[in-house]
Amino acid sequence: MVLQAEEGLLTTLAAPRVLVATAVPRERDAVAQACPAPAPGSARHDLLAVGVGPASAAARTATALATAALEGAPYDLVVSAGIAGGFAPHAPVGSLVVADEITAADLGADTADGFLPVTDLGFGVVTHRPPAALVRAAAAATGARTGTVLTVSTVTGTAARATALRTRHPRALAEAMEGFGVAEAAAAHGVPVLELRAVSNPVGPRDRAAWRVGEALAALTDGFGKLAPVLESWNPHDQ
Repeated sequence: MVLQAEEGLLTTLAAPRVLVATAVPRERDAVAQACPAPAPGSARHDLLAVGVGPASAAARTATALATAALEGAPYDLVVSAGIAGGFAPHAPVGSLVVADEITAADLGADTADGFLPVTDLGFGVVTHRPPAALVRAAAAATGARTGTVLTVSTVTGTAARATALRTRHPRALAEAMEGFGVAEAAAAHGVPVLELRAVSNPVGPRDRAAWRVGEALAALTDGFGKLAPVLESWNPHDQ
C-alpha cells in the first residue's frame, strides 16, 4: 500500500501489480521462495518463466502484459530476474546486480572498424533505463551493485570476447540473455522495468566446474526477499 500527499491530504494508492519474468522455472521458483502469500492491499507479484533469450522473453512478456491490460488489471512494473555471468572483479560470484541500464550488447553490425550498435546505424534502441529512484532503493535494500547489465544472444565463452564487451561497455557488471527482451516488451506497453541478477559465474572462458548456480539461486531468493518491501512501497505514479 502506497501513501501519497495530494493537495494537503494523504491519499491511499493501490499497491503496484508486478510481473516478475525469469528465464527458466528454476529461477522462477527461487524468486517464489521470497514471495509470501499476498496480504490484502499488498503488492501482487506474478511470476512467469518466459524462456531463454531475448526473443522468447519479449514475446511472452508482451503477451502477459497485453492479457493483463485487456482484463482491466494492467501491471505497474516488470522485473527481469535471474542468474547471470558477472564481469570480474566488478561483480563476483554470489553477488547481486541491479541494472541502471539494460543494454543489448550484440544488436547491430560488425564492420571493418568494429561493432556498430543499431543506434549508430540510424534506427532502433539498444538501452532501456529503469526508474533511477527505484534502482537506488533496490540497490540500497539488497546490497547490490548498480551498473549496466548486458543482454546477449550468445553467452560469452572466451576471454577475448569478455574483454571486448567490457571495453565497449565499461560500466557493464553482468551479462544475461533476457533483460533487453523483457524491457522492450515493457516499453511497448508503457510499463517501467527493473532488472535484478545474481552472479553464478565469471564472464569469459566456460568452466562449468567453477559455476555456482545453487549459490546464485540462493542469493536471488535472498535478494528478492529484500527487494519485495521496496516494490511494496514504490509509487508507480512517481517515477
